[in-house]
Amino acid sequence: MKRVLLFTIPVVCVCVLAFVLLSNNSHSETESKVPYVLSMTKSIDIPEKVDFAGEEIKLDRYDLHERFDREINGFTYLHSTTLLLIKRANRYFPIIEPILKENGIPEDFKYLAVIESSLDHRAVSSAGAAGLWQFMPKTAPGYGLEVSSEVDERYSIEKSTRAACKYLKEAYNKYGSWTSVAMSYNAGQGRISGELDKQQVDESLDLWLVSETSRYYFRMLAIKLLFENPSKYGFILTEKDLYKPIEFTKVEVTESIPDLASFAKEKGLTYAQLKDFNSWLRDRKLTISAKSQSSYTILIPTQESLYYKKGSKVRVHDKAWISHD
Repeated sequence: MKRVLLFTIPVVCVCVLAFVLLSNNSHSETESKVPYVLSMTKSIDIPEKVDFAGEEIKLDRYDLHERFDREINGFTYLHSTTLLLIKRANRYFPIIEPILKENGIPEDFKYLAVIESSLDHRAVSSAGAAGLWQFMPKTAPGYGLEVSSEVDERYSIEKSTRAACKYLKEAYNKYGSWTSVAMSYNAGQGRISGELDKQQVDESLDLWLVSETSRYYFRMLAIKLLFENPSKYGFILTEKDLYKPIEFTKVEVTESIPDLASFAKEKGLTYAQLKDFNSWLRDRKLTISAKSQSSYTILIPTQESLYYKKGSKVRVHDKAWISHD
């Protein structure tokens, strides 16, 4: 019996050890095949060319290819920010597009507003540029916008869009190129004109500029491509995900309003709602005098527009934005 045990115990030990070693080896091989993260990230394919405002831009040259590559991948994987831009566009593009068309500006320039302010009409930059189109306080009056302690029309969506159209037309008359126009909106006409001369080139895309301006144009190209087919880049939205357009009654004001909170209450709104849709009102009052405009138009949202009601449909501005079940 003892001899049997002395023989059996070593055999069992060897078998167990072999099993453990084989199991560990198999486990290691399995682990090596499993990715470190459960989601996979793929670099976006870059098209041979893109179109902006009717102008074709070939992306075969190394710098143009790589600048576009950076921006399209950035917007594709910056998920929450890009989703928000598409949602906001459903509310603001219906306001912007007709004004661009009325002024003879290519519709693609709506993407300039996306890049400038992320379609936030209350946006303010560290340099003091404000509104959807990011006008500087000293520049704005030159394009018809009032900037004072009580009124700052840079925050008016309609008026600032009209002002932007004036700038864009002025720049196009100077350059004859919508690409140069777009880049001048960021860098300024003086800078673009000066650098074209100093660097002895004819095209703005050939200029050596600060990083912000170099990226600016390609960010517009990238966001345009993504907006035209969001699902291709992984953005799946339904009708109910988009921000609903707001319907307004326009009230022309020809007399001073001493207390905007009381005015809002009379119109069935909170002071916060009045300011949200009329962010150009910068004080708690509105004074009309010889130094101001003779009248102002205040937007009063309809009560129905203020609520998302179960079962009601959101008007979709661009069917390409939504995915159908």
